[in-house]
Formats: sequence, structure tokens, C-alpha cells
Amino acid sequence: MGIRRLGRPTGFNYPVGLSATSNTVVDYLVVAGGGGGGSNGGGGGGAGGFRTASNFSVSPSTNYTIVVGGGGPASSPGAKGSNGSNSGIYNTSTSFWSTGGGGAGSGSVPGVISPGNAGGSGGGGGGNDTPTNYPGGAGTPGQGNNGGTGQANQGAGGGGGAGAVGASPGGVNGGAGGNGTASPLSGTPVTYAGGGGGGQRGTADGGVFGPGGSGGGGNGGAYVAPGGPNPGQGGVAGSPNTGGGGGGGSGATPAIGATGGSGIVIIRYAGSVAAGGGAVTTSPGYTIHTFTGDGTFATNSNFGLSLTGYSIN
Repeated sequence: MGIRRLGRPTGFNYPVGLSATSNTVVDYLVVAGGGGGGSNGGGGGGAGGFRTASNFSVSPSTNYTIVVGGGGPASSPGAKGSNGSNSGIYNTSTSFWSTGGGGAGSGSVPGVISPGNAGGSGGGGGGNDTPTNYPGGAGTPGQGNNGGTGQANQGAGGGGGAGAVGASPGGVNGGAGGNGTASPLSGTPVTYAGGGGGGQRGTADGGVFGPGGSGGGGNGGAYVAPGGPNPGQGGVAGSPNTGGGGGGGSGATPAIGATGGSGIVIIRYAGSVAAGGGAVTTSPGYTIHTFTGDGTFATNSNFGLSLTGYSIN
């Protein structure tokens, strides 16, 4: 009996192998904690430093420590606000940090506690019954902006934001906090790192509190005429996980500044889930890891690998 040869079907390709390409890059957003507002006609806290970048190289099978900074604590009566804490991504070969927002100066107590502190964005200077104008703190280049100047016998300065400087007050009004900056990394654009609003002067002759900047900045405290339910209102806290600065207290005693908002870290990469850590979500074409507290971003052994088959006829 003869030998029968079997031919392959028309159009069939014999597989020869696989090629592997690597695309081990991520996009990230790192926002530090916002600064606390000042007391007694105090300035608004500066926003936490805002840093973002695309195509940042990472390695497969590697752990990256994530630190999410807390907001600067609320001031006590007669004291300035405290700086927020730094946020960062790091391991033995990588170190990337954003600077905490600057604490704001206090009103009514002239001297070293009246200017705003430097930070990611600077805290606003104190106002109210201070005898001179007190400057806002300096922002860190590439992360934020300066705080507004507090005016002698007037309102306090707003904290700087990621997108704009803090405003100086108009008369007895508190200065507005600087606006923040939007990021799309969460899947939809969200604005972060707004400065806190400055406190209104403690006086019954009109005026309004300084509004917090967009991106989580807290409003400054308002003055309520004697006989009201609260003649000296404190500032409003910065929103959690935005890096927003805390609002400054009004000039009527006691009126303390508010706590800054905590920071956030977001890491995004193309494709399906290939790492662990944080809250993991997806948007079209991307995987997103969101850290609202300290944690670890751990890449898998196949992170960034794309396998492509090829063949011959």
C-alpha cells in the first residue's frame, strides 16, 4: 500500500515562536498633605506639593514604597499653622517626593509666627491686628505657588495652590486660596491641591471670609457680630486626599485655623492588572492604583510584557 501524504489546509501557518516586548512605564500623580491655617485672623494653609509625570520607568518584580502625607494640624489660639507632610514613591533605586504645604501665619500676634511658611505651596500671611504686612510663604518650583500677603489691620492672605498664588485680602476680607490643578489619572479629571482661604478680620464693619481654592482648599473663618452664635469662627479643613490647605480662623477670639487635607498617590499604566497595591480600578485601556494611605506598589514578573506570535507559511 502506498504512502499517503497529508497536506496542511490552505492558509494554515506553522507557528514558529513568540517575541516579547517590554513597556515598563507608568504615569503618576503625587500630592502631599496641605498646610494648616493660622489662628486669629490667620492666613490660609498652602496646598501640598503637586507633581505628575508620564512614562516613568519601573521594573518588573519590584516593590515601591508609597507614602501619603497627612495634612498640617489645626493651629492653637495665637499660633501659626503647621506644614503638611510629604508624599512620595521610593525604593533603593528610585526616590520621588512632593513637599507638604506651608503652614499659615497667625493674625493678632506680630513677629515670627505671622508670616506664612514655605512649602509645596506657601501658607498665607497673617492679618487682623498685626502692625505690618506679613508675607505669604514661598512655593516650591514645579510643585506649587506662593501664599498671599496678610495686610496690617486687615484680612489675612490665602494659601498658594498648585495652579495659582494665594490672594492678598481686600480690606477686611480674607484673601482667596489659590486654585489647584486637574489630573485625569483617576479615570476622570479631578482637581487637587487648592490653597486655604484667609480669615476675615474680627470687625463688625462688613467683609467676608476668603474662599478656599478649587481642589480641596478650606474656606477661611468669618466674623459674626457680638451676640451671634459664634463671634469667632474657625477655618474649614482641607478636603481629605486632595492636599488642600486648611482655612485660617477669623480675627475674633478664639478662632483657630483648620487642618490641611491629606495627600494622595495615583499610579496608572496601560493594559490589564499587572501589579498590586492600593485601590485598583480600570478605565478604557488603563489600570489605576490609588493610594489614600501608605502602602506598597508591587509589580508582577510579567509587568509591561507584551507577547506577539509569528509564523511561516
